[in-house]
Amino acid sequence: MSDLARYRLVASILAVATVVLFLLSLTVGPAGIAFGDSMAALFSDKGDGIALIMQEIRLPRAILGLMIGVTLGLSGAVLQGYLRNPLAEPGLLGISASASLGAVLSIYTGLSAAFALGLPLAALAGAVIAVVVVQAMAGTRGGSLTIILAGIAVTSFAGAMTSLALNLSPNPFAALEIMFWMLGSLTDRSMTHVWLAGPFILAGCLMLAGLGRSLDALTLGRDAAASMGVDLRRVQFLAVFGTAASIGAATAVAGAIGFVGLVVPHILRPLVGAKPSRLLPVSALGGGCVLLSADILVRIIAPDRDLKLGVLTAIVGAPFFLWLVYKTRKELA
Repeated sequence: MSDLARYRLVASILAVATVVLFLLSLTVGPAGIAFGDSMAALFSDKGDGIALIMQEIRLPRAILGLMIGVTLGLSGAVLQGYLRNPLAEPGLLGISASASLGAVLSIYTGLSAAFALGLPLAALAGAVIAVVVVQAMAGTRGGSLTIILAGIAVTSFAGAMTSLALNLSPNPFAALEIMFWMLGSLTDRSMTHVWLAGPFILAGCLMLAGLGRSLDALTLGRDAAASMGVDLRRVQFLAVFGTAASIGAATAVAGAIGFVGLVVPHILRPLVGAKPSRLLPVSALGGGCVLLSADILVRIIAPDRDLKLGVLTAIVGAPFFLWLVYKTRKELA
């Protein structure tokens, strides 16, 4: 089978799997509602209990799971291609940590209690500040190493400030709320969160999705890419700000969810090849599949204990990534 045929097959399978998992996300939950009744209630205007569950609880949760999974997978593939670093992932630029810090400060100061959208808006503000700082430190001519170092510095500072907020938390209930939010979850999200995060995630994904051919050229090196007419400043701008917009918005409404953007491109790269223009779309679909699957599992494994989504992705993702590293080492030996 040719590389193009294999790519099309993998993309088709992932597209079908994404649709199936999205439907499962709509129909799986503690309220035992039959599939037919669920679909009918989704489009019902009666306003009864089943319709409220489907339209106000399950639908926004499924939409957010799909959007956040797509942006995690896509941004991970873009950063690994642009930075030419297999360990690159969305949190590398300090965006997730800074968005978390903004949310933590809103909880710490009581803004989240006084204003319903205070937490996600504060998280978005934290993401914006992070990307401005990273871009300012890297400059227009900054290379990938400069961006990585700037991202590490911002991540470390945001992590320290978050720890300080926990340390100085005025009461244990605020500290507990901060810890629970940082674990990442899609529970109790509404269509308000979808409308808040959706435009930023969509804008970020559009910026990232158009980088495929430029990243193909970058695999030959920065000088070779520049000689082929690739605008390196534009690529850097789109990669950094596209990641900031989409990951900042995702973190703002769901908390920190790790390992998806790191692991998914590694899983799919052997199947479709290292060509970024092919890896980006399948990584987006793969990220959507992984996050929808994880969100379905948290409802099945411990429906009464509110198992956090970020905890499950870390438990599954970390050992799997270690296995990938071990496998790669054996192949290079």
